[in-house]
Amino acid sequence: MLVAMGSIDMSGYWFTSSLFQIEPGEDADTNPGCYGRQLAIWLKNRLERRGYSVEPIINEDWGRCLMCSRDPFMLWVGCGNVVDPERSGTAHPDKSLVWHCFVVAEVPWWRRLLPFSRPDTAAAVSQLDKDLGAILTGAAEIIIVEEP
Repeated sequence: MLVAMGSIDMSGYWFTSSLFQIEPGEDADTNPGCYGRQLAIWLKNRLERRGYSVEPIINEDWGRCLMCSRDPFMLWVGCGNVVDPERSGTAHPDKSLVWHCFVVAEVPWWRRLLPFSRPDTAAAVSQLDKDLGAILTGAAEIIIVEEP
């Protein structure tokens, strides 16, 4: 699913999987209840096999960022778990987590000033989204679910 949001174009997949476990204390690098280190490592490896030059994993407050390119715009995959707001912003470690991965193309502010300087992100987002979808649906241990 592709979504355009002003200067940011993004897409996303929601899924469950037995492949990824919560590592003790891993949310100390993000926010309480935000996991996905094993997912990020697994996904980084598979994106690199498809020819992407993924930078080292970036910890964000919402999960992990896999930066695939920075020029002429930032193209990256975000990954982590869906947080349950009913539990004060934490995940349900005792239940099956829903994981979320999404593709983002982020155009720097100075490239958005003039219409002719804004790079077209559609092809890059579409290709990375297609590759991400193929990676996720190609793993038998991943079950795609509807958006939560």
